[in-house]
Amino acid sequence: MTIDPTLRRAGQAHIRTPRLETPFHARLAALSTTNDWYDWAGYKAPHSVFDDELEYFAIRSTSALFDISPMVKYRIRGAGAERFLNRLTLRDVRKLKVGRVQYTAWCDDHGHVLDDGTLFRLGEADFRLCCQERHLPWLTDSADGFDVAIEEETEALAAVALQGPTSFAVLEAAGFDGVAGLKPFQLATFAHEGGEVLISRTGFTGDLGYELFAPAPLALSLWDRLWQAGQLFGLKAIGYGALNRARIEAGFIVANADFVTAEAALRADRERLPDEIGLDWLVDPEKPYFNGRDAILRARQAKSLRFILVGLEIEGNIPAEHALVYHRRKHEAGIVTAGIWSPLAKRNIAIATLSRPYGECIKDDLWVEIYALRELQYQKMMKRAKIVPRPFVTLDRRSANPPGRF
Repeated sequence: MTIDPTLRRAGQAHIRTPRLETPFHARLAALSTTNDWYDWAGYKAPHSVFDDELEYFAIRSTSALFDISPMVKYRIRGAGAERFLNRLTLRDVRKLKVGRVQYTAWCDDHGHVLDDGTLFRLGEADFRLCCQERHLPWLTDSADGFDVAIEEETEALAAVALQGPTSFAVLEAAGFDGVAGLKPFQLATFAHEGGEVLISRTGFTGDLGYELFAPAPLALSLWDRLWQAGQLFGLKAIGYGALNRARIEAGFIVANADFVTAEAALRADRERLPDEIGLDWLVDPEKPYFNGRDAILRARQAKSLRFILVGLEIEGNIPAEHALVYHRRKHEAGIVTAGIWSPLAKRNIAIATLSRPYGECIKDDLWVEIYALRELQYQKMMKRAKIVPRPFVTLDRRSANPPGRF
């Protein structure tokens, strides 16, 4: 049987092309000069809009809009919602007040991390869970016996991150009266075009910033409202490349980039306990029983943790992403999962996963093996590395209250 080459190319194009466009896509497509798109959870998302480096400096110098609509969003409501989420996640949901946001994570019964994300408490029995991966079948199975209703609202809800030193000034100029009262990890609703926009003082850049959520039909009018107000404050649209630089400086981790989630792992040794990816501080052993509790505490007591996630500072200025880490130049110790030359810190920084005891008891004489492509030839370089605290960059304006006008 012969296949028409035109049909074959059409089929391949369908596979390569992300299927969905976000509610903000029309505005991003009009602004894009790079035509640099990637697939984020089945959506067409910009890796860059006009210039990767200049987009990063918009985050750190003025303000930036990043479309986070592809982020998976679940609405969890009902009389048993608090108890259900407390059973599900690592932190004590009872301590999360209405109008607040909580960074958290959740595990399977073996204590392996399934995902991390943010939990919004919209009411006494009304929550929104935002995360990287889709978990609806697992959530509904886990809800057996709880008085809850779970709904995925990813497609129905548009979301955009407004980040950078002038982000508050943009919101103020856009007429969102009262936004100055939002403290970090606090949320409130504001009127817009006959509907409501939820604004939270959250973000993934380590900078002053906000995230805005609105029904999809209000997306374009919300974008236009922000865009018009932001022209006096250097507002730019950005892609993931710029955001990734900022999040590395802030020391934030990304599921299935800096660690493999339990559902995505194909090999047993790829799964991670919270303590093995720097999320030990989320675990509240004093709260009622939660998924993975016994396995997590048993590993702590037995000192059987296998990995540790660390921040590295590396000599030179060549990013070391995906480089191997060695002890004394010869014993393999781990791998760099994210690395950049930080324009703000003026350092070569990286996030790495090391096999214990490296990074725990053995911290000295670490090296990274970098392969740099120069004139069509790879040059192997061994560069010294030292373990340093995360975040690599701390900005006072991120937590300033009230937020500053820049």
